[in-house]
Amino acid sequence: MEVREGVGGFRAWFECFGGCSGRWPLTEIIYHCPQCEGLLTVQHDTERLRRTSPADWKKCFQKRGHTTSWPYGSGVWGRREMVCPIVDDDNIVSMYEGNTNLFWAKRLGRQLGVEDLWLKLCGNTHTGSFKDLGMTVLVSVVNQMRQTGQTVPAVACASTGDTSAALAAYAAYAGIPAIVLLPKDKVSSAQLVQPVANGAITLALETDFDGCMAIVKRIAEKDGIYLANSMNSLRVEGQKTVGMEIVEQFDWEVPEWIIIPGGNLGNVSALGKGLLDFYELGMIDRLPRIVCAQAQRANPLYLSYLTDFEKFDPIQAQPTLASAIQIGNPVSLAKAVETLKRFNGIVEQASEQELVDATARADRTGLFICPHTGVALAVLEKLLARGVISRQDRVVVISTAHGLKFTDFKIQYHKGVLDDIHSSRANPEIVLPARYERVRDEMFRQIDARFGSRNGSKTEGG
Repeated sequence: MEVREGVGGFRAWFECFGGCSGRWPLTEIIYHCPQCEGLLTVQHDTERLRRTSPADWKKCFQKRGHTTSWPYGSGVWGRREMVCPIVDDDNIVSMYEGNTNLFWAKRLGRQLGVEDLWLKLCGNTHTGSFKDLGMTVLVSVVNQMRQTGQTVPAVACASTGDTSAALAAYAAYAGIPAIVLLPKDKVSSAQLVQPVANGAITLALETDFDGCMAIVKRIAEKDGIYLANSMNSLRVEGQKTVGMEIVEQFDWEVPEWIIIPGGNLGNVSALGKGLLDFYELGMIDRLPRIVCAQAQRANPLYLSYLTDFEKFDPIQAQPTLASAIQIGNPVSLAKAVETLKRFNGIVEQASEQELVDATARADRTGLFICPHTGVALAVLEKLLARGVISRQDRVVVISTAHGLKFTDFKIQYHKGVLDDIHSSRANPEIVLPARYERVRDEMFRQIDARFGSRNGSKTEGG
């Protein structure tokens, strides 16, 4: 099939990530290189992009941002030429995703010993996670295919919760059938109800994520259902905008470090891809270092990192409170390893106790984070303690999902009923009779116990 021009004469196509020859249109149903069976990547016409100067691209993005001009108010489609230029305006499926805020974690940073700590709150988007960034691109391309006569009966994914929520919502918006495969009893109730509410065919399988992934891949190969997992490189094109947004929000200054939780590893490679796109176009003059944070109970990339990536063995991931990254055989391994090498990256792990402590500490400073962000913050603490990250460095932690998706985890923590976890920062509700004197006495007792002062003087607390 011919690779056609899109909006403004810009072009993009699939090609082999490993370097084999061949190009395929983004509307072709293909997930692997026919020659080597490796993953594909989306390549853009860089020479065409370079006809616009870095200064003019920056002005263009600033003008489009946060507007209602369709579809450019989206944090993804505002960078349309660099993401996916081949979808017609009427076929774009967008909920104005992206443009999520950077949270200056001033108090938390001081507690940890780093002055310039920021969290990129990717959960502040339509379905509550960064997966919206990739799903808008993938579902838009599917919509383009269907509207131009290609047969795509449905779109399917395996998920640990957030991917299924994003697919279900965007497919419902477009009127496209969606099928999600979830590991039974291994996602939060808030995550489970999202695809159910949006009308997706929701299948709870008696296996883990890796088992769901194996089945959905067979469905895509044998039954003509379109695959929506991150091995589909269209997802990466949307998710790469998170790195683009970060440097734009810092007025094009690049932070020293970006720390990102890693499970299936598509987000690690996506982060790097967006930053490299800007670097190669001259929009930034250096690259940050990237840290991939893994849960100790689901740490295959960390174990490979210990061998300088010379060896990799899939593992049977163990149950972890960071359920969205409970993955033992990540699909995007090769891309993530290449990204980490290019960015002088680090892989570190966090135990269950470390991740819950980090989550609770962050929440006590005004955040409300998911346990996967807790993994990233626990890893930050370790790297600060070892002197790898210095106090003066600007650090951005990617917060992948909204904490409201994990209220079961938080309630259990504050009740002190999580298995093998010491809830050192538990803050359970205090039940009292409805009598003024009892309420007053308990209120002041708690103020004295927690803050040591009733006069409003500044304390760190928590």
